Amino acid sequence: QVQVVESGGGLAQAGGSLRLSCAAPGRTFSMYHMGWFRQAPAKEREFVAAISWSGGNTRYADSVKGRFTISGDNAKNTVTLQMNSLKPEDTAVYYCAADSTWRFTTNQAKDASSYDYWGQGTQVTVSS
Repeated sequence: QVQVVESGGGLAQAGGSLRLSCAAPGRTFSMYHMGWFRQAPAKEREFVAAISWSGGNTRYADSVKGRFTISGDNAKNTVTLQMNSLKPEDTAVYYCAADSTWRFTTNQAKDASSYDYWGQGTQVTVSS
């Protein structure tokens, strides 16, 4: 069992920035593909961004492309989601997910069912 812990959520104004971090105490993130998903009230969970275990491949939802950046820091054993130019529609609970059992492709990276390990989520609220 892999424990995944998110941090960094909070309140931001539209146009502002927030940084989310994801850690797995006792685990080496370089062994896992990592994804960020989000769920707004009354909506289904949706894909935000993903990074392969090597760090060489990333994928983004069209809605965040050019505004969000996912990156891995093997020295700190964390994955970061830098969110810039935030919009009120980015308001959601953001979840970090990890898995290592599949080949990193666009379809698998964007599919929540591809990931076995999930954090409890962190709230991001963007005010207009």
